[in-house]
Amino acid sequence: MNFETYPFEKLTKLLDGIDANKDFEPSSLTIGEPQFQTPQFIQDELKNTTSLLNKYPKSAGEDFLKESMIGFFNTRFGVSLQMNEIIPTFGTREVLFNFPQFYLFGKTNPTMAFTNPFYQIYEGAAIASCASIIHLDLTAANNFIPKINDEELKKCDLVILNFPNNPTSATISKDELKKWVKKALEFDFVLINDECYSELYFDENKKPVSLLEICKDIGNDDFRNCLVLNSISKRSSAPGLRSGFIAGDKDILKAYMKYRTYAGCALPLPLQKTAAIAWSDEKHVQEFRDIYKKNFEIAREILDIEIPDATFYIWLKVEDELRFTQELYRQMNIKVLPGSFLGRNGIGKDYIRIALVENEVKTKEILERLKEFIRNYK
Repeated sequence: MNFETYPFEKLTKLLDGIDANKDFEPSSLTIGEPQFQTPQFIQDELKNTTSLLNKYPKSAGEDFLKESMIGFFNTRFGVSLQMNEIIPTFGTREVLFNFPQFYLFGKTNPTMAFTNPFYQIYEGAAIASCASIIHLDLTAANNFIPKINDEELKKCDLVILNFPNNPTSATISKDELKKWVKKALEFDFVLINDECYSELYFDENKKPVSLLEICKDIGNDDFRNCLVLNSISKRSSAPGLRSGFIAGDKDILKAYMKYRTYAGCALPLPLQKTAAIAWSDEKHVQEFRDIYKKNFEIAREILDIEIPDATFYIWLKVEDELRFTQELYRQMNIKVLPGSFLGRNGIGKDYIRIALVENEVKTKEILERLKEFIRNYK
């Protein structure tokens, strides 16, 4: 399999041999990893459940974990899921990689479409599935919302959307999602929305919607051909907990569950116990939302950017993003991720992705350095 080099490996190569300015503390705004302590009540639950390490976990996940996830989904999106409409997973990265391989296996000339720029696991899954790829380009011209092309969608077996979007921070409206659900039913392809940033929003009146909400709205009550993924990593500042889920069409999930019994992706019981209490609590999530909102307010003041409706990313347009990244590292000891590393066919060129995952004090200091660099950049 000929996988593309991962973006962070490309960044290491791009910066290789450059001496960063040691007058400044090294600062990295590259990876979407929250730099905050996982809440204490979550850590305590993990410590208190280590006695369960003497038991094998079920591949399907324990009922108590599924119930907590179902409770989260009902509270957040107003959708009541049945137990056979959700599968707990070992984060969502493994699902995004192995679900396409499961679903596309045995199909003649399989075709997979996904948003571009993208989380590189989508592309890796397509390569591992020997699938043709259709890129759903996100550009300023289309407000970072993919255009629907019937001729392309007729070819698709699987389509992955990602809203709220990494890296552009775009959100998608109910009306736009309705169009995608209707196309999935019309052309009989499976539609996934990767919703891992759904809980990092900053206005109660602009909360991101779920694909499964839209299914209910248009009468697709059994979520036919539709699936969503979500994760606790960003929501609870707990990426190491590796708790995610896939939910939706029960017929697809029944077959996928059989596949998963062979894949061996079960979450250890202490992690399941811990994840269950995290999924069931909203107070700590609001506290993280407040932190990220403050970071964006700082960024708006310093960089004069618009605050997005969700995520913790700034998709910043610059001139020659590769050179910009190199010189920013050389002069200010700040690492950012060039947009072209996240896209294909020129998409992402002349953008950088900035992850606002530090505390307020660090964020302000780093962005002040960035502003000074931009002021003098030629």
